[in-house]
Amino acid sequence: MRNHFGYFYLYLGLGCVLLLLLIAISPAGKIRLGKENKPEHSLWAWTAMLYSAGMGAGILLRAVQEPVFMQQSPPYQSQLPPEILALEFTFYQWGFIAWAFYGLFAMIIAYALFVAKRRVKISSAVESVISNGIARNGIDIMTILTTVFGLIAAIGLGAAQIHGGINHLTASVSGIWLPLALACCISGLAFISAWKGVNRGIKVLSKYNIVITLLLLAYIFSFSDPMAIFRNFGLALGNYILDFIPLSLALPPFDPGIGFLTDWTFYYWAFWLAWAPFTGIFIARISRGRTLRQLLLGVMFIPSLGTFFWFSVFGSAAFDIIEKNREYSGEFADVFSSLFIFLGNYPLAGMLNGITLLLLVGFLVTSVDSAVFVLSMFTDRGRKNPGKRHRLLWSLIILLATLALIILGNVKPEIDVLVAVQKLLIITSLPFSFFMVFMTLVFLKDIIKKRIRDQETARQ
Repeated sequence: MRNHFGYFYLYLGLGCVLLLLLIAISPAGKIRLGKENKPEHSLWAWTAMLYSAGMGAGILLRAVQEPVFMQQSPPYQSQLPPEILALEFTFYQWGFIAWAFYGLFAMIIAYALFVAKRRVKISSAVESVISNGIARNGIDIMTILTTVFGLIAAIGLGAAQIHGGINHLTASVSGIWLPLALACCISGLAFISAWKGVNRGIKVLSKYNIVITLLLLAYIFSFSDPMAIFRNFGLALGNYILDFIPLSLALPPFDPGIGFLTDWTFYYWAFWLAWAPFTGIFIARISRGRTLRQLLLGVMFIPSLGTFFWFSVFGSAAFDIIEKNREYSGEFADVFSSLFIFLGNYPLAGMLNGITLLLLVGFLVTSVDSAVFVLSMFTDRGRKNPGKRHRLLWSLIILLATLALIILGNVKPEIDVLVAVQKLLIITSLPFSFFMVFMTLVFLKDIIKKRIRDQETARQ
């Protein structure tokens, strides 16, 4: 299915970036989300929450593994140095398009919530053209199912990744009890965070995550070659911007081939799409008081640039380690252990590995708690501050489903249950990709009508 619809994902991704840029610089970008002239959350808190909800743990697990893979196995022939090409393609897969998918949902739902005064539901985005209650409920149910599958996959995969990291660090193989305990821990902390709400729970934990991440980044940077990092960052970013359109369409000479696209880019695009509904809704929920321009430019560029510098620091340091060793035997090839092996090259490696494990748990918690909060808004009639019993119910449902998934995978080891759930998640992203096009057309019609009404009111 990814082979057949993968190129559609590419066109959709580029279209989202160009559309959001166009809206941001157009008069529509001045539309304020709510009557407040001041954003509800500071730029720092807002960025911490949207980043923790939308990405988080992935940048830890792929920090070394992906840039090194791209360096050792370049996606296509290029005159660029392998290190610059590796970082450019890594930027491409974690950059503007991923956040454009999130930003599109955030923009449309924020407009429906704070300008059109509708409820916090995906169906609110098309309420002006779909009056049938059954059809709107079907859209919301599809969103809930996609979110639930995404959460189960995230917790199950995250627990497996942390489990793999602990096994690597302790040189032992623990039983099923450890991933079960990790799933309970992640779900329990996410419930506490969601129970406390956005201001006293999700925001506080998100800030802690970002602060610790920045400290880890600064530590690695302090032991690295700063000139090499800034050079690689600048060159890779410059080439990424120059090559963005042909790269986004996989046009020659930037076409890595269908096999590479299927294993990497199509998979990433489908995964970002699958997470876009609940992540976008959460970003919309925390964006009251901002203009559409602030929302769109902030969502697309602030976390993207932070991610690019992160990969530049860890990737450049890993390239340097490989060069100093004069050989590479796949030490950084495994996503479960690559970062821990990398950190073993630095002073206080034990402390760094412990911090990394805590960060993995923290980022998973902040992804799950925001999703639990969004699910609770869905089932509590679209309220911006859903009842706590809904938060408890969804936390329990997610926990029980995750535990069942882990146990099933242990009982049936010949079936990779986590991979099956991830593939199901990717399949569910396809209907959303078509719905995104429809939803966007409805949104454009609504803001054009609003502009006409505002002009008529001004003339009167």
